[in-house]
Amino acid sequence: MIFAPVARRSTFNAPRSADLALQRFLLGNFATPARSAGVTVTQDDKATTLQLDVPGLTREQLQIAIEGNVVRLSSVEGAPRQVQRAWELATDIDAAASSAKLENGVLTLTLVRVEPVSKVTSLSIQ
Repeated sequence: MIFAPVARRSTFNAPRSADLALQRFLLGNFATPARSAGVTVTQDDKATTLQLDVPGLTREQLQIAIEGNVVRLSSVEGAPRQVQRAWELATDIDAAASSAKLENGVLTLTLVRVEPVSKVTSLSIQ
């Protein structure tokens, strides 16, 4: 006869804190659009869309600057409220194809990604 130790589990199987943290991360990043401090970020294969709450500001009171993969949003001097935000995206942004729209205090930035250009050249065989 062989005796082997048996690990007995309690009747209450609480998830581990690491499991809960992973679950919050996955549900927060993949189940719904990312949202923090009044900003909603959604992505697809061609563009990234940022929706930002800017109540009380008009088009003339906002400035948007795009440099490479960084987007900067700021309000002009004398605006009723001051806004200064910046986002760094994973890829460069095509400023000419991107757009910004302000409706009912919600600024929607559609930032189109730059398509990589192939630098492959062919050599002729002699």
